[in-house]
Amino acid sequence: MGSDNKPSGKVVRVSTTSRTYDVYVAPGILDSCGELISKAAGGEHALVVSETNVAPLYLERVASSLVSAGYEVSSHIFPAGEASKRAGTWAACLEAAAKAGLTRDDVIVALGGGVTGDIAGFAGASYMRGCAVAQIPTSLLAMVDSSVGGKTAIDLAAGKNLAGAFWQPRVVIADPRCLSTIGHDLFTDSCGEVIKHGVLADPNLFESLETKPLNAPGYDEAMLTDIIARNVEIKRNVVDADERERGLRQTLNLGHTIGHAVEAASDFTLGHGTCVALGLCAIARAAAAMGELAKQDSERVERVVAAHGLPTDTDLDHETVVRLAHSDKKRHGDGVNVVLPRAIGSVEVRRMSMGEFAELVDAGCGTATCGTTAHLA
Repeated sequence: MGSDNKPSGKVVRVSTTSRTYDVYVAPGILDSCGELISKAAGGEHALVVSETNVAPLYLERVASSLVSAGYEVSSHIFPAGEASKRAGTWAACLEAAAKAGLTRDDVIVALGGGVTGDIAGFAGASYMRGCAVAQIPTSLLAMVDSSVGGKTAIDLAAGKNLAGAFWQPRVVIADPRCLSTIGHDLFTDSCGEVIKHGVLADPNLFESLETKPLNAPGYDEAMLTDIIARNVEIKRNVVDADERERGLRQTLNLGHTIGHAVEAASDFTLGHGTCVALGLCAIARAAAAMGELAKQDSERVERVVAAHGLPTDTDLDHETVVRLAHSDKKRHGDGVNVVLPRAIGSVEVRRMSMGEFAELVDAGCGTATCGTTAHLA
């Protein structure tokens, strides 16, 4: 990617059953997005979907690049925040696509974090029964996780991500320089998914996070680009093997079963990455108590989460955790599939009854040995 005046960086190819596409990770690549989207998706019209925090920062640059690539550009902006990830926002996005005159040969461009990627991706999956989607993630969480793999969803009153579709993008364009405009707290929240990927599949990544927290001062562009690309590779390896979460892809839910319950109990005031980190610590402690994970590895997980300034435990009562997990989309029948860490870099999906899961919650929640506790009213 160093030729033709393109910014230097990394390209990760994703090859799923339904589509093959490239993920570009490079500083400054945002201004080349139009050319990359045109090459990958084609079409004449582009609808840029963004939210009220991100649009003022990047919409003009993205639209300019799209126009230069020959697109007729429209935009749709919705209020920032998880509260917007509902059916009304999705429907408004569809109406905006129709008003802009998009056909199934045109493209919807998701410009923003995970909520934007979900809304725009689900709209792309459903507009005219499917049109092209390009993902331009602007948060670390979206870059390393949600923009890759084609999972799109909205929240329902009963729970998070309960309606959606698998719809792979045509291209993902991640510019690490966009991270300079997000606050430290949001960046820290996103570190939860990066830590999860280390525990899931890469001891070297985990060790690098132990050596120096990702949110510590001093990460230059090249280092950050490499970290983002490595996370994309980890997710790519799983998604390529199991696009629709029937087996291996469930391992990406490490930390999510308890994490989602805490996130829902907080009415989504706690960030997703924060809750994943908390859930990761809880499941590691429970796995150690069950004899499935060495205690020293459980302690390493807690220490690296604490070093990033993320909570390692919750004071939420255990009955609430179990009840909310029971309503989560990851539940199967009367049980739940739980991802257990077996070592740093190795996990196992274990089918549990809700009674067994309740015992796991008792062992893992309220038992932290270091770090902070996320307090819920």
